[in-house]
Amino acid sequence: MTHVLILGGTTEASALAAALAEAGVEATLSYAGRVATPKPQPVAVRVGGFGGVEGLVAWLRAAKVTHLVDATHPFAAQMSAHAVAAAMAAGVPHVAFTRPGWVAEAGDRWTRAADIPAAVAALTGAPRRVMLALGRMHVDAFAAQPQHHYLLRFVDPPRAAVALPAHDLIVDRGPFTVDGDIALMRAHRSDLLVCKNAGGLGAQAKLVAARTLGVPVLMIDRPPVPERIELHDVAAVLRWLGHAADRGV
Repeated sequence: MTHVLILGGTTEASALAAALAEAGVEATLSYAGRVATPKPQPVAVRVGGFGGVEGLVAWLRAAKVTHLVDATHPFAAQMSAHAVAAAMAAGVPHVAFTRPGWVAEAGDRWTRAADIPAAVAALTGAPRRVMLALGRMHVDAFAAQPQHHYLLRFVDPPRAAVALPAHDLIVDRGPFTVDGDIALMRAHRSDLLVCKNAGGLGAQAKLVAARTLGVPVLMIDRPPVPERIELHDVAAVLRWLGHAADRGV
């Protein structure tokens, strides 16, 4: 019997879970646990880490997983590296289901940063009003640049106080619209957008809003991951599953 483990937390993971459920394929969707109330899924769900590569290998074997699909966020580099290593150790076919990165278009005013520390360093200088569209994990690093006023948008209320001395916090769950993000940037007088190159359509509204308003963007590049097969749509993953297994999907 086929049993697909989806490492998720993304819209891609949810779309794949729905497709596998519709096809009658057993699947488990694993969340890291960073979102307090993940959306309901039509497949089995587990929440929390595995305990490193060894823990993931043990789980793959115990659950009799036949295929591993890494549909984590493009910046979940450690989990992606663990997936590659664990799949190899357990002898489980593995593929990454990821979204292509964003590419600057006409009218965009992008500056690139290699990683979070480089982005923090790039904010040295006079005070600005910065929309920091990074989620919760990396926000506190920007306390090293306390001269700016930051606009934050989280999916869930923070469990601890944000380290930034001057900030506005909005708790909201997407998808967000271009008009909504234009209004948000105008209301908060944002003159710089800092974001990670997550790719996809779900989080693209802020980039279109910045382009429309002429707001510059500090774009943080994706972290490196081990070599792997990468697919970019549900149909491709289903074809891969059919090719990799004796029985198709």
